[in-house]
Amino acid sequence: MTNTSSGSSTVSVTVLMTALLAACIAFQLNASMLGPVLVTIAEELHSDEAAVSLSQTAFFTSAALFSLFLPRLSDIEGRKKVLVWMLVIMTAGTILAALAPNIETLYVARIIQGVSGPVVPLCLLMLRHEISDPKVYGTMMGIVTAVNGGIAGIDAIAGGVLAANFGFRSVFWVITAVAAISTLLVIKWAPESRPSAGTKMDWPGVVLLVLSLASMLIALGQAGNIAAVNWPLVIGLVIFSVVMFISFWQVENRSQHPLVTTFYLKQRSTWALLLTTILTMTGIFAIVNGLVMSFAQNQSVGFSLGADTAALAFLTPYALIGWLVGPFSGRLAPTFGYNNVLRIGLSGSIVAILLMMFIGLHSLPVLIAAVLLIGMTYAGIANIMLNGLGIVLSPKDNPGYLPGMNAGAFNLGAGLSFALLPAVQIMTTPEGASSPVGYFNGITVGLAITVLALLVSFLIPRPVSAEVKP
Repeated sequence: MTNTSSGSSTVSVTVLMTALLAACIAFQLNASMLGPVLVTIAEELHSDEAAVSLSQTAFFTSAALFSLFLPRLSDIEGRKKVLVWMLVIMTAGTILAALAPNIETLYVARIIQGVSGPVVPLCLLMLRHEISDPKVYGTMMGIVTAVNGGIAGIDAIAGGVLAANFGFRSVFWVITAVAAISTLLVIKWAPESRPSAGTKMDWPGVVLLVLSLASMLIALGQAGNIAAVNWPLVIGLVIFSVVMFISFWQVENRSQHPLVTTFYLKQRSTWALLLTTILTMTGIFAIVNGLVMSFAQNQSVGFSLGADTAALAFLTPYALIGWLVGPFSGRLAPTFGYNNVLRIGLSGSIVAILLMMFIGLHSLPVLIAAVLLIGMTYAGIANIMLNGLGIVLSPKDNPGYLPGMNAGAFNLGAGLSFALLPAVQIMTTPEGASSPVGYFNGITVGLAITVLALLVSFLIPRPVSAEVKP
């Protein structure tokens, strides 16, 4: 099966998908395979879980920052070229992590691995360039983006098994092998595209935007540490972030080759999409990955599950259903409408959250069912559509900027979610509480933000060029 691209190459969809899926899986393993391994890393590096958790923060922060500009750089220098270098650098960082003698070296390694942050949006851009049929592209988009939710839950389980039997280093060596194979597949099978060849990269704009997001992410991380939050530092970082963004805006107004023109920043296709992404992530992300997992293991008001059992009961089905539903929602988007499918996903997520709040906190089977439903509606539908809209709403003269900024919005929303929802849960839990009132309140805040995301989604313009009649 072949499809002629808008460029000059003819590429087999199967071959192209094999290469791009391998790249996405290599990135996702770095993101999700280490969750169950943090305790083992702490033991083997003679550190503590809090310090090791910071290595995860370092990775996701690095991924968010590189996502801001590498897609645009790939428009100029070549998408295949940039993707290959991203995978090579990620592989080098993974080798360093496997050899790390101490926690400080692990931090450096994880930051290096974060270069791979925009792998998924970059792969979607490459797909969009090669596949002209909207229906075929929608299906392939769903398959690629579904990887973002985890490798059907197998990655987390495999990470735990490897760490328990062979130590944490074995996990990084497995990721290294996958990364090396994916690099070779991209080199061999992925076609090159360079839609903005000859354009200069706006490095001053990049620096200012990276500083703005970096300071905001650090501020959110600090704010999430309720027990020892340094409010003057948080406020200072937020102010610095705002100043850097204002400076970025001014630089973009004067630049001959801006990272993104302020004209595009003012359009609803940009700010409405980014705001919807931030609100969706803020409302949902920490509910499943934070509050539900904490509640399931809570011995006072929860279900007293072990960490492994909780992951198997909640995270594995959540990732698996998202993996299965993603291709179908992607296939539906071009005919039913990207925005319509997004709103179905958000509406379904709201129903799932209500189910959690009023029944799931008192019934383990219902809570598992609610997480399964949110895996279908968020991971399998809303997440797919938000990623896809970042691609199909990008202007032809600057196709990389919106996917990059949208990737930053995903990470910013995740940071906000973990800073806000667990904080509400902790602050509203009475001392010696025998009821899940704190968890209920935290989930309620997530519900309100998700409803707001649904309302804002009506401001996103329809991507007419990516849709067809049924």
